[in-house]
Amino acid sequence: MITKIAFHEGKYDWINIDIDNADELEQFYKENDIDDEVVAYSLDRNERAHIEYEPSTQTFVLFFNVPNQEKIDDHYETIPMTFLVKNQQIITVTNGKNQYVADKMKKYLENNDAITIFEFLFSSLFMVSDAFFPLVEEMDADRKTINDKLKEKTTKQNLLSLSDLETGIVYFVSASKQNMVLLEQVKTHLIYRTLNASEKEQLEDALIEARQLVEMTQLSSQILTQLSGTYNNILNNNLNDTIKILTILSILLTVPTIVTGFFGMNMPLPLEHNASGWITTIVISAILWFGLAYILRRLMR
Repeated sequence: MITKIAFHEGKYDWINIDIDNADELEQFYKENDIDDEVVAYSLDRNERAHIEYEPSTQTFVLFFNVPNQEKIDDHYETIPMTFLVKNQQIITVTNGKNQYVADKMKKYLENNDAITIFEFLFSSLFMVSDAFFPLVEEMDADRKTINDKLKEKTTKQNLLSLSDLETGIVYFVSASKQNMVLLEQVKTHLIYRTLNASEKEQLEDALIEARQLVEMTQLSSQILTQLSGTYNNILNNNLNDTIKILTILSILLTVPTIVTGFFGMNMPLPLEHNASGWITTIVISAILWFGLAYILRRLMR
């Protein structure tokens, strides 16, 4: 499905292509003399954020990381989205997972019809970065909830939930860094010299938003890492205390075993014919048991 919207009094066109129909996308690129390599990048769901520029056809392509608002295995991930500028046209390639970006772009264009192509492009990239923040805030809220649960009881389910949050924030940190680097590359690109003051200002706004996103995701990632490390240390300490207790018990239990084993040997022994010898054996075991327990307690301190 291909939709086309004219703006700036019909001077420019925005064309959005539904990537679910790969054949239609390839045909469109072929008709508009767009490199086959760009087609391959647009169809790659694992493509990283980067810039492509073809001077001969003046084709400027951005592959930008967009948050997937649907959770996958209880965590958020990101997907690439293609933005292409050529011949007074801005072309976007979307699918079911990032179509919401096109909806935001359409609403923005309805209220800002007089903007140029690059103002529209950089405004769209600003909106993409802005779409990350509610998800990061949701993850922060989930982190606080899980932390409260872990303080009450350190269960396997709560630890797995914390791990899912760590996985999601790693995707966001990586994606936001790539987006920020991409926007910084635009400022050093040949295309930057052709931008007017308003377009450069819009690019700067998008870059500031991308930097803020990087700082926010990195902070969330550091907090999650510290939180995970703290509970790992708590679990290790609990395990050490358990092993310590079991070791002490095993040592103390050897005392009556040794004493009763000694008096149980099949040979002449003291108290062998004494009717109260078994009581004496118990007393000896108890004295040695408490004596050893006292020594171990002092050592453990």
